[in-house]
Amino acid sequence: MQPSPSDWPRFSSAVVYQDAAAAIAWLCKAFGFEVRLKIEGDGGRIEHSELTYGEGVIMVAQETPDAARGWKRTLRSPKSLHGAATQNIMFYVDDVDAHCAQARAAGAQIVEDPETHDYGEDHWSDRSYGALDMEGHLWWISQRIRSRA
Repeated sequence: MQPSPSDWPRFSSAVVYQDAAAAIAWLCKAFGFEVRLKIEGDGGRIEHSELTYGEGVIMVAQETPDAARGWKRTLRSPKSLHGAATQNIMFYVDDVDAHCAQARAAGAQIVEDPETHDYGEDHWSDRSYGALDMEGHLWWISQRIRSRA
């Protein structure tokens, strides 16, 4: 297997919003992402964006129901689907309790407060919380407490 490009992880995800510009600002404030690239089109519409958290990269996309490419017309925010979640995203932080407090202060809906999940001494233990963002995407944020033995 060839290595991925040096500035991209092997996997990344795109998250679709009705208002991608507002989502980018919120994700940076609430979750601590940093903008690596933001390409704006007519009227400030987000044409492409890349946000980083450590070595992770997500793309934040704008709903485009009138897009020329058929597959792009089908991408929707949970807000457009009456709250239906089409995916959830998980990432690791250094201090999950402090991260949860930051997200809550920025308006994240905490669906599960930080809790430690121990999968046994042959596996690992993580402390995690769940949050819904401003348009209803489900995020799981974790801190590794104990690695595999």
